[in-house]
Amino acid sequence: MDKSGLPKILLVDDQEENLVALAAILKTVDAVVVPARSGEDALRALMIEDFAVILLDVVMPDMDGFETAYHIKRKDRTKDVPIIFLTAARSEPDLAFRGYAVGAVDYLVKPFDPWVLRSKVEIFIELHEQRRRAREQSAILSGLFPGAAAGLARGAELVSEINDRLSAVENALNVLADRMNDRLGDVAAKEAFGRLDRELGALRGAQEALFGQPADTSPAEAT
Repeated sequence: MDKSGLPKILLVDDQEENLVALAAILKTVDAVVVPARSGEDALRALMIEDFAVILLDVVMPDMDGFETAYHIKRKDRTKDVPIIFLTAARSEPDLAFRGYAVGAVDYLVKPFDPWVLRSKVEIFIELHEQRRRAREQSAILSGLFPGAAAGLARGAELVSEINDRLSAVENALNVLADRMNDRLGDVAAKEAFGRLDRELGALRGAQEALFGQPADTSPAEAT
């Protein structure tokens, strides 16, 4: 089967037999498995290729899994690649905490259930593919409509502004209702209506900028 273009999984373990076992577990996953025998090899591979997920052994000579993860997470290119730590059952109990502290998304103890590991990997691959498709669609949209990305961003800002203005109007109405219920007089009511008028004016301006026409809504006049 041609696996060109498929997402990649990076397996990092200093023991060849462990790499073979992991590859066998993941053979049914629709992805390319790339082995690395050390933390240094893993970092070199990450600088060349993009990976959907990393399976990283904790205990390795020279650069262990924690140090390797530290270097992965501090680089812009690789900081968002999810890391699943793998370790032997005899390992120290605080290793899981250290793994999460350096940015791991999961921590599995050997011997682990192959089905569980495969399921976790497939989830991260699917997330990786969703992000890739989103980037491709964004690139296509930008190519067809060069100003579309900026326009969408500005549109989102205006929608947020309108929501904020609506909240302010609701707050003014609540104040007005409280004032009227407490019978504090016409002055307080007129002040509340004044605030309502100013907020609705700002809302009309935002709506006109977004939709190209002013809003029809106008505040009721206080009597």
